[in-house]
Amino acid sequence: MALILHLAFVAEWEAARAAGSYRISTRGKSLDDGATFIHCSRPDQVAAVANSFYADVTEPLCLLVIDTSLLVSALCDEDLDAIGISFPHLYGPLNLDAVVDVRPYERAADGRYPEVSAQALS
Repeated sequence: MALILHLAFVAEWEAARAAGSYRISTRGKSLDDGATFIHCSRPDQVAAVANSFYADVTEPLCLLVIDTSLLVSALCDEDLDAIGISFPHLYGPLNLDAVVDVRPYERAADGRYPEVSAQALS
């Protein structure tokens, strides 16, 4: 089982559970607004993403732990920004049954989001 992660606002995850699918691409963007994919990360990428793009966030965040073998939409590993680092991108809605765990994601004592290890997910 290969696991990837998606950084989500708790309120948006709860709304998705009520709606039956998750359609948020990234902070402030959704598939309904024209985004073409949902941004995901491997465990070793989450902290860098959170500390770069969610540093000013005050709302609660969570990590959606996704089993890639259960995905209905297409998953591609891509380096779209040509930065030498590829990220998993989900082209279509995230089916809720592919989310095998939801974990709170909170800042450490130093104010930064912590690293996530692959071992901690298993």
